[in-house]
Amino acid sequence: MTAHTLTLASWQCPYAAGIDEALARLDTTAAQARAQGAELLVCPEMSLTGYQIGAQAVAALAEPADGALAQAAAAIARRHGIAIVFGYPEHNTGAKPYNAVQFIGADGERKANYRKTHLFGDIDRAQFSPGPQAPAVFDWNGWRLGLLVCYDIEFPEPARGLALQGVDAILVPTANMVHFDEVQRVLLPARALENRVFLAYANACGQEGDTRYGGLSTVCAPMGEVQVQAGRGEQLLLTTLTRSALHSARSTSPLPDRRSDLY
Repeated sequence: MTAHTLTLASWQCPYAAGIDEALARLDTTAAQARAQGAELLVCPEMSLTGYQIGAQAVAALAEPADGALAQAAAAIARRHGIAIVFGYPEHNTGAKPYNAVQFIGADGERKANYRKTHLFGDIDRAQFSPGPQAPAVFDWNGWRLGLLVCYDIEFPEPARGLALQGVDAILVPTANMVHFDEVQRVLLPARALENRVFLAYANACGQEGDTRYGGLSTVCAPMGEVQVQAGRGEQLLLTTLTRSALHSARSTSPLPDRRSDLY
């Protein structure tokens, strides 16, 4: 059965002081989002542990995809009847952990797990291994969805790869800093437009150590228009994706005219 709409909540928030606080805040926010009609909650990059916490802390907190963090997120999803996308460090035997995101359905079942493939500067390379696999599309509630993480969306290929798999919406947990607003201002609308997809970018905000995150979480529609955008502070941003917007945008899509014989 095809769902004609998808109500999505992007949670723009500062990082918690620890995992217990992060899970408690996720529980509260999931309840709030569901009460406002959201079917899906997208959280920032590394939302359960913090992002710039250092290689030693990342390694100590890393877990398998079915570890305690995932089980706790699944219990929250079941309790409130809302799907959740969250970020965490995934254990990687014999190497640095992956910067991973996971999609848990409202029934608590894991639908997708993706490992960030494009590492951002010394921050990422000191803490993580790059993901070894390109992102894949998965089906949920009649929608074809794909996951990317932060810096991934700044390259055209990951989003295009998902588009060629028939993705409807790309969900992007992120931790983009201030002074990089061109991502939200220029790149996100361009990625949505060139691929004729919805794009939901859930950013962190506030301070973590010496780093300040820029907020401006954004959802773009398939013709590149900004459907909704947050400010700089903590915010729960709700919007509804419609299949009619997808159909309309795709009626003029350039993708069928690609010269795949040349590239």
